[in-house]
Amino acid sequence: MFETGPTSNLEFNSPTAIGEAQNLLLRRHLAYLAEHSPFYRRRFAEAGIDLVDVAGLADLSRLPMTSKEDLERHNAEFLCVAPEQIVDLCLTSGTTGHPVAMHQTRSDLERVGYNEEISFRAAGITAADRVLIAAAIDRCFMAGLAYFIGLTRIGATVIRGGSSSIAMLEELTVQYRPTAVVGVPSLLLVLAERLRARGDDPRRLGVQRLICIGEPVRSADLSLSPLGRRLHESWGAEVFGTYASTEMATAFADCEAGRGGHVHPQLMIVEIVDEAGQPLPSGEPGEVVATPLQVTGMPLLRFRTGDIAVLHSDPCACGRNSWRLGPVLGRKAQMLKVRGTTLYPPAIQAVLQEIPEIRGHYLEVFDEFELSDRIRVVVGCSDPSLDAGELAERIAARTRVKPEVAIVAPEEVARRTLREDKRKPVTFFDFRKGGPAV
Repeated sequence: MFETGPTSNLEFNSPTAIGEAQNLLLRRHLAYLAEHSPFYRRRFAEAGIDLVDVAGLADLSRLPMTSKEDLERHNAEFLCVAPEQIVDLCLTSGTTGHPVAMHQTRSDLERVGYNEEISFRAAGITAADRVLIAAAIDRCFMAGLAYFIGLTRIGATVIRGGSSSIAMLEELTVQYRPTAVVGVPSLLLVLAERLRARGDDPRRLGVQRLICIGEPVRSADLSLSPLGRRLHESWGAEVFGTYASTEMATAFADCEAGRGGHVHPQLMIVEIVDEAGQPLPSGEPGEVVATPLQVTGMPLLRFRTGDIAVLHSDPCACGRNSWRLGPVLGRKAQMLKVRGTTLYPPAIQAVLQEIPEIRGHYLEVFDEFELSDRIRVVVGCSDPSLDAGELAERIAARTRVKPEVAIVAPEEVARRTLREDKRKPVTFFDFRKGGPAV
């Protein structure tokens, strides 16, 4: 069962104390899997693993990893409790594949709420705040539900706006004056533009904090990215980044120091691994591998997220000693190779985010050339002064890759990128052989 008592302030402990606590939590986690998980019992037996030999974090790399494909193909085998103990059915957003069901017990919901509570508190949210949730709170998504539970634990007033109607978000913002807004950055930019168009200055509406989900708002050096700066300028508010997924059931959230998303060590063990799955030291970019702790319904071990990021272990000004995760630099499945240069879509997107005239964008990638991808960048803009050739040169100057660029009406981009079955815009379309659909 999930417990907060002895580990509730673990982030503020010394690195040694954090490591010792995580060793204990990991051993409990493995014992629970061995007793209750059909999938992991089989996986341990196939790998010839005796858990008696696993003392803690130092032995983690000896244990098998879990992939998204494992969850898709063997979903029922991950369930560790009787069906009557399930109180919530959650579906992943299916960003790089088919949505997957994650079953949650009452204890799991309490854990998720606690995770969001400490994440919001780190961003300075208190019971005095009015928080607009501009994120999906329906369609079996985790996000809006988790934020709601976490905010009510703090005692903040929650305004459940959702993400399906910009017009409703406009009215809620003007009428109820939230002090904080939770949502996808690109949606929050659109909301600011809509408010200005109707004569309401977003900077004067009382919003003090923007809690950003789904898209990075920091650069690799942990400063605000072009997107993060545009948000700050548009709203006059502090910008906080978060990173999470339904499978992880845990968030990496910025504190007020803004130096990356803190790992909650009582809830998560995180690794950064190379192409061969070997652990990388702090400061090296690699794939994020997550082991969510204290989950009872569908606990996971060494889950491969497919996301590329950097883990930071240097001290944070906020006083926490937990490690911090930098922004997602790209998805492993979305890596692009063009004439010997390797890059990820966010490198191109960062250039586009610096140009105020651009209203939405997406990338298409094809494998028409041997050992080299063809990239097409489609941007939405109604300003005739924006030139496709000049934009391609600007991208090339920053990334060393010159893509094809097409300029279309913003409405055309919106029709392609905004989908009811996704909680954030779809901005990457992979037409390579064997590539993911989005």
